[in-house]
Amino acid sequence: MHTFIVKISKLIIVFICVYALLSCSEEEKNNDKKIFKYNESAGISTLDPAFAKDQALIWACNQLYNGLVQLDGNLNIVPCIAKSWTINEDRTSYTFILRNDVFFHNDSCFAEPRKVTADDFVYSFNRILDDKTASPGVWIFEHIKKEINPDGTHDFSDGIKAINDTTLKIKLNEPFAPFLGLLSMPYACVVPKEAVEKYKEDFRKHPVGTGAFKFKFWKEGVKLVLLRNENYFEKDDESNRLPYLDGINISFIVDKQSVFLEFIKGNIDFISGIDPNYKDEILTHKGTLQPKYKDKINLLRQPYLNTEYLGFYLGGSDKENVLNNKYLRQAINYGFDRRKMVKYLRNNIGIAGEKGIIPPSLLSDIDEKTEGYSYNPQKAKELLEKSGYNKSKPVITLTTTSAYSDLCKYIQQQLTSLGMNVKLETNPAAELRERMSQGKSSWFRGSWIADYPDAENYLSLFYSKNFAPTGPNYTHFHNQRYDRLYEASVREIDEKKRKELYNQMNNIIIDEAPVVILYYDEVLRFTQKSIHNLSSNAMNLLTLKYVYKD
Repeated sequence: MHTFIVKISKLIIVFICVYALLSCSEEEKNNDKKIFKYNESAGISTLDPAFAKDQALIWACNQLYNGLVQLDGNLNIVPCIAKSWTINEDRTSYTFILRNDVFFHNDSCFAEPRKVTADDFVYSFNRILDDKTASPGVWIFEHIKKEINPDGTHDFSDGIKAINDTTLKIKLNEPFAPFLGLLSMPYACVVPKEAVEKYKEDFRKHPVGTGAFKFKFWKEGVKLVLLRNENYFEKDDESNRLPYLDGINISFIVDKQSVFLEFIKGNIDFISGIDPNYKDEILTHKGTLQPKYKDKINLLRQPYLNTEYLGFYLGGSDKENVLNNKYLRQAINYGFDRRKMVKYLRNNIGIAGEKGIIPPSLLSDIDEKTEGYSYNPQKAKELLEKSGYNKSKPVITLTTTSAYSDLCKYIQQQLTSLGMNVKLETNPAAELRERMSQGKSSWFRGSWIADYPDAENYLSLFYSKNFAPTGPNYTHFHNQRYDRLYEASVREIDEKKRKELYNQMNNIIIDEAPVVILYYDEVLRFTQKSIHNLSSNAMNLLTLKYVYKD
């Protein structure tokens, strides 16, 4: 009996040792995996590209899906699933030739590996246009040719047509110069009908795309895991198949201070942007890395298509709304020092907003000699007198959020020194957006991040047919000459002439001053030293297919 127990004990010890060795081997194997880790404080509500309306969703969908075209690091439109395209002479018909080696991610909704065809794009685009989908991206296809059926519904069969498996034709009602840029957005990505019909509402958490990474696991509010798509169609310049990473791990820590600490400890590979809570900890006043971090992390910095501004609501009568007075709006624009504000309150992050609504990254689309507003207190005082404001000095309320209260307090102080009566009101971001949409804030802090890389995207903010709440014209600016120029610009097929129209519109906005431009933002990206090839562009897209990790 004793011998038997000893033998059993030895077997148990051997088993434990073998199990431990296997476990260590498995752990080492997992540690060898190249997993890119980042946090999304804003959370992710869906992985369906039909609803990719904000940066958090766009970043995730950018790893999972592809469209006909994509943007490179210089915001040029380059091939993706469409290997080439032709545009007819009057710019109303686009013919795309698709690659024939693109497959959807392997999924149980397919009986066998499923190749992407032109019919898949017809289905995907019509899905966005379908009222039942209720996609916020329907607007990107508003220029596509359509017929109205007897029941009032729209028929896009002539506007979006598959000629064969690898040829897709799209017709527009009239020329729209930025159309190709619209097709680079996630709304225009291809999805398979089989997966959408199988998973229905659950497609949001069971995505099937063509991207460099495929879905693995998602516990909402905790973790999202994507794995390398071993059958991805794109290759690098040396014919190596992309992506290089084995996977992506996205966490959802809400507190940005905690995220920063996790990053410093090396538990997160990448953070984007800068929070006021740790701005001075990591950056000098010149906007460079603090010396203690130079050997530990990398800083990537470049212009960002994001214009931060203060908007004036121009509705109501002149008697009711003192800000309807153009001279008063101009006085405010001259009345504070943007350069000093960016230098001391932003650690030199961004460019002072002295050139109108269009960011410098798109200055090739306008006259670089355009003069906006620089600090000129004497001129501000003259305009205040001309406006008649000094007679009664009514209170002007500026509504902002806590994140921008320091900037607004600075502006308040400088305008007060000129004799203006400015009051600050702080609202939660969601409440401020609602007030802007409903025209309930006479002076509000806003921003505009480009949806596509064309100056038209910014100029559309002042087109009178785009009045909020149905459009992005929160100021309710209305100028007949501006509207005529805008309508002519989107139809103009000659690039040089279109830029001239853009420049005229920009000058109208500067003169009429429906907004106060604060600064043109910059993309700040911090990475661990082990991360390489993390590209960036002025759209702040997160593209991980070229990234590799030591």
